[in-house]
Amino acid sequence: MRSKRRVYDGCGQIETNGSLLPGLCDDVALKCLALACRSDYASLSCLNTRFNKLIKSGNLYGERKVLGIAEHWVYLVCDLRGWEAFDAMRKKWMKLPKIPCDECFNHADKESLAVGSELLVFGREFYDFAIWKYSLVRGNWIKCQGMNLPRCLFGSSSLGSIAIVAGGSDKSGNVLKSAELYDSSSGRWEMLPNMHSPRRLCSGFFMDGKFYVIGGMTSPTDSLTCGEEFDLKTREWRKIEGMYPNVNRAAQAPPLVAVVDNQLYAVEYLTNMVKKYDKEKNTWDVLGRLPVRADLSNGWGLAFKACGEQLLVVGGQRGPEGEAVVLNSWHPKSGVKDGTLDWKVIGVKEHVGVFVYNCAVMGC
Repeated sequence: MRSKRRVYDGCGQIETNGSLLPGLCDDVALKCLALACRSDYASLSCLNTRFNKLIKSGNLYGERKVLGIAEHWVYLVCDLRGWEAFDAMRKKWMKLPKIPCDECFNHADKESLAVGSELLVFGREFYDFAIWKYSLVRGNWIKCQGMNLPRCLFGSSSLGSIAIVAGGSDKSGNVLKSAELYDSSSGRWEMLPNMHSPRRLCSGFFMDGKFYVIGGMTSPTDSLTCGEEFDLKTREWRKIEGMYPNVNRAAQAPPLVAVVDNQLYAVEYLTNMVKKYDKEKNTWDVLGRLPVRADLSNGWGLAFKACGEQLLVVGGQRGPEGEAVVLNSWHPKSGVKDGTLDWKVIGVKEHVGVFVYNCAVMGC
């Protein structure tokens, strides 16, 4: 019987036929493999049993987090064929498995949120609200534990492995001022202190390590211009008067907002302009025009997201070759030149219509 060859590399003796990468101890090999592109993980898992177990364990994502490595993929759905993922680095499109939900959930309005290495999709099934979760590690959909107080039309955002949802409406149509925190490491929801004001059709975001909610309506006719800030350390809400003066109307989409490098940006639907929030003055400055029109559908069907260090606009366009969804990005560090933002097309998805129903960006 052939003996196993042993190698000493300073990390200790290893068996070359049992290590992840021959000649390297597994700790070093793990750091090397963490540098591989996420889109290569499926190929890596086919190499041998050890690689397959490593990919399915999710340890590579933990190592990438320690090393500060993150690739940002855009997850979106534009028709009933289901969710797709776009690798912004390699310009590659990938189909996700279909959600094993009932027809009510499949056709009803939905909301989405990326947290950690999970994609959460919120919607309504025949009898109640439901949350389906796509695990990037397992590559499948499972039913997620429901919120303590199920809701829709809420504001939400994620920070690392946690997410917060705030406000919204319950299944009876009551406008809520409650909030909940989701921990993707445990899959559990935790109630947070109530906001000062109930609101629905609002938007949430993290900035400087704190969670914010802006916009929304307390009733079909009453809009809110104040914002609220939640401090995760003190677990208290602070009301900020006049933080979002562009009031919502019942027919309008929730505020389109995104945070890049702890700076808040928003879209003004009526003028199709991008604005930047001045934290010190509590005011908004106009930067430049969007690459697509948001006024045609009152902000619906358009996504405005942070994608790493760039702002991303995902919207439909009609051209000589038909309909397509186009991904445009702008790097705030490139500045504004004569009132113009240098938008660049980073991806195009053809033959899917022009309406973006849901969109989320996952960085891991």
